[in-house]
Amino acid sequence: MDYRHDKRVVMTLDAGGTNSVFSALQGNEQILEEIVLPTYADNLEKCLSTLVEGFTRIKEKLGSAPIAISFAFPGPADYPNGIIGDLPNLPAFRGGIALGPMLEEKFNLPVFINNDGDLYAYGEAIAGFLPYVNGLLENAGSPKRYKNLLGLTLGTGFGAGIARDGNVFLGDNSVAGEIWLLRNKLNPKTNIEEHVSIRALRRFYAHGAGIPEVEAPSPKEMFEIATG
Repeated sequence: MDYRHDKRVVMTLDAGGTNSVFSALQGNEQILEEIVLPTYADNLEKCLSTLVEGFTRIKEKLGSAPIAISFAFPGPADYPNGIIGDLPNLPAFRGGIALGPMLEEKFNLPVFINNDGDLYAYGEAIAGFLPYVNGLLENAGSPKRYKNLLGLTLGTGFGAGIARDGNVFLGDNSVAGEIWLLRNKLNPKTNIEEHVSIRALRRFYAHGAGIPEVEAPSPKEMFEIATG
């Protein structure tokens, strides 16, 4: 399916420990200006109320009715059932909160939740890099087609997602692509994210330069320094 011509509208959210960013997508494009609201990470009632408010405001701005809600949310979580677990950066969800079912009941829409790494890989598999590569192969007359993809996210942390035969591969406990949990060979007492992330780069730079970590430059600035 060519999602560029898909007329269906999906409401979206990118949830973080500080802010929640709401919008809507249609035909692979963001169609509304983002609405940014505080997350209230340590207050469950305020956090849930904010999520309802954000989606309500987005729905009111749409010209056509949305067909679903789909968004990225941190784990650990039982993503297929929409139940969020014990989150370090969102302590309000400790003990397990049925976020997906709550939003389904509130908006009478199907709700799909996953983490950003999985959704990134899934998007590239169904409407991004994988169709692009297969299109090149088809135009070149090759019978070869690719159906599987590993997507890595590099930024504040180190994430990943696995797409297999057009579906997100979650594994037995929804963490099949959680690459950040791999053992750190250079420091076995920590995970690999402590060496592959923005905070890791800034920490090592600060140590080498003999400055406080808060004064360490961004990775882009480190690159510019390294290249003169």
